[in-house]
Formats: sequence, C-alpha cells, structure tokens
Amino acid sequence: MSANITVPLYRAAHGRTGDKGNRSNISVIAWSPELWDLLVEQVTTEAVAALFRHRQPSFVQRHLLPNLQAMNFVLDDVLDGGVNEALNLDGHGKALSFLLLELPLQVPAGLAACLAGPPFDSNN
Repeated sequence: MSANITVPLYRAAHGRTGDKGNRSNISVIAWSPELWDLLVEQVTTEAVAALFRHRQPSFVQRHLLPNLQAMNFVLDDVLDGGVNEALNLDGHGKALSFLLLELPLQVPAGLAACLAGPPFDSNN
C-alpha cells in the first residue's frame, strides 16, 4: 500500500466557470481517467460548500459526468446578485474555478505520474 500525497486539485483536474444570474457553474475535469474515482470521493458537495462558505451559497449541487471524467457544481447565490447587481470586480465569477482548484486532494503516491505539472518529489 502506497502513502498518500497532498496536492492541490489543479494537479488532478482542470476547471471552467460559467454563470447564470446569481448562480455559478464550476466544472471539474480530470486530467487522467485514473484520477476520476479520487475526484468523486473527495470533491464532494460538502467539501465545495465548505470551501465557498465565505460566499454563503444557499445550495450546492454536484452533477457527475463519468463518461467524461467530469463533474459540474452549481452554487446558488454566490455572485452577489449576478453580473448586473454585483459590485465586485468578478461579477461573472470566472475566478471561482481557481478557488476550487486549490482544494487539497489526497492522492496515492502510486498515481503521482497521472498528475499534471512537474513530477512529484516527496523530498520537498
């Protein structure tokens, strides 16, 4: 049994964000099919709701797309009223996928070769 390594989600997946009114859609797409089960297990509605707690989502849904090794999160009431009402610089919420991609992920060391980015060095 191999030890786990902790990496940010962006090492295992990429993302894209969209918006409709005061609702944000954040897609998470695995870089490798071998990482899909880990994403399903760890990138849950509870984990996402906790990560976005400061934005006070009223509801978080997760939709799985296993044939694409992807998932879509729908977060209600996180865009300060939507693009026409928000006073923040990111009324569309495009940067929200970057926040989600910082979520810590536990990956078995045996799957390190499936991660994006430089090879994992357990000595650093």
